[in-house]
Amino acid sequence: MDKKKLTQKTSWFWKWFLNSQVVVALIIVLLLLLIALVFTKVSYLFEPVGQFFAIVGLPMVIAGILYYLMNPVVNFLERKGLKRTFAIVLLFIAVVALLIWGIVVIIPQIREQIGSMMKSLPSYFDTISDKLNDIFKDPAFKPFQQHIDNSLQKILESLTDTAQKISRVTLQGLGSVVSTLATVLIALITAPIILFFLLRDGDQLAPYILKLLPTKARKPTLKVMTEMNSQLASYIRGQLTVAFAVAVMFIIGFSLVGMNYAITLGILAGFLNLIPYLGSFLAMVPVVFIAIVTGPIMLVKVIIVFAIEQTIEGRIVSPLVLGNQLEIHPVTIMFVLLTAGKIFGIVGVILGIPFYAVAKVIAIHVFEWYKGVSNLYEDEAKEKMPVDE
Repeated sequence: MDKKKLTQKTSWFWKWFLNSQVVVALIIVLLLLLIALVFTKVSYLFEPVGQFFAIVGLPMVIAGILYYLMNPVVNFLERKGLKRTFAIVLLFIAVVALLIWGIVVIIPQIREQIGSMMKSLPSYFDTISDKLNDIFKDPAFKPFQQHIDNSLQKILESLTDTAQKISRVTLQGLGSVVSTLATVLIALITAPIILFFLLRDGDQLAPYILKLLPTKARKPTLKVMTEMNSQLASYIRGQLTVAFAVAVMFIIGFSLVGMNYAITLGILAGFLNLIPYLGSFLAMVPVVFIAIVTGPIMLVKVIIVFAIEQTIEGRIVSPLVLGNQLEIHPVTIMFVLLTAGKIFGIVGVILGIPFYAVAKVIAIHVFEWYKGVSNLYEDEAKEKMPVDE
C-alpha cells in the first residue's frame, strides 16, 4: 500500500494521534510508568529472583571486571605462540603470586596504619575542637555564639544517638553479617572458576547467542553486542588504570611530604577515584582533616600534592587512557551517580556508569529500529537525503 492509499483509508484518529511523534512518545512514557507501578505492587514476586542475583551477581561482576583486565594479556600470550589454556593458567599463577606479595608486604602496613589512625582519632577530634573553640572566641563570632553552641550541641547529641543505635543493632545485625560473609566467600570461590571459562570460551559466547536469533536480527544484534563490549572494556580498563595511577601518585606524594598513613590514604584515594568527578575530592576529606591536625605547613604541602596530582591526572593520565569514549554528559553522570547510589549504595555509585553506558547503547539501537519500522520520522529521513540539482 503506497502513501496515497494509506492517507485515504486511514482514519482521523490514526493521522492526528497514532501518527504523531508527541503522542507516541507520551504513550511510551505512560506505559513505562505503568510498568514501574505494576512492579512496585507485585515486587514480592521478584524477591526470589533478587536473592538469586544477589548471590550470583557478585561473582559474575568480579569475573567480568577481571576478564576485561586479563583478556588482552591472554590474547597477547596466545599471539606469541602459547596455547590459550596454558596462557590463562600462567596468568592465574602470576596474579596469585601478586596477591600473596600484597598480603605479605602491603596488608600488614595498611593494618598497622589503620590501627594507629584509630588510636589517634580521639586526639584528632580534641585538637579540632580546640581549634574551633579558639576561632569562635573571636569577637566577630560573638553575635552567633548562641547559635554555634546550639548547633554543636545538636551534632554531639546526634553522634551520641547514632552510637547508641549502632550498639543496639550490633547483635541484631549478626545474622546479616554472617550472610554477607557467606556471599563474599561464595564469590571468592566461584569468581575464579567463572573467570577461567570466560577467558577460555568468551569469544564463543556471541556466536552462540546469535545462532538462537532469527537471521534478520543477527546483524543488528551483533552490532549492539560489539558496541556494548567496547564501551565496557574501555571504561573498566580505563577507570582501573587511572585509579591505579592516582593511588601511586598520592602514595609517592604523601610519602615525600611526610604525611602520616601515606599508603592507606593513597590506596583510599585510588579506590574513590572510581567514582567519576567526586572521587578525588572525597578522598581528600580525611587527608585534609589529618593535615589540619598536624599543622598548617602540612596542610600547604597536602594542597600542593593534590594540585600536582590533579594536573597530571587531568592533563596527561585521563586524556591518554580514557579520552571521551563514553560520551556521557557530566550532568547525566551526576544524575546516574546520585540515583544509583541512593538505590544500590556504594556498589551503585561504582557500577552505575558502566551499566548506564550499556543501557544507552541498547536504547539508541532500539530507537533507530523503531524509526525504521514506523513512518513517524519520514521527514527526518528526507532532510538527510541529498537534493539533486
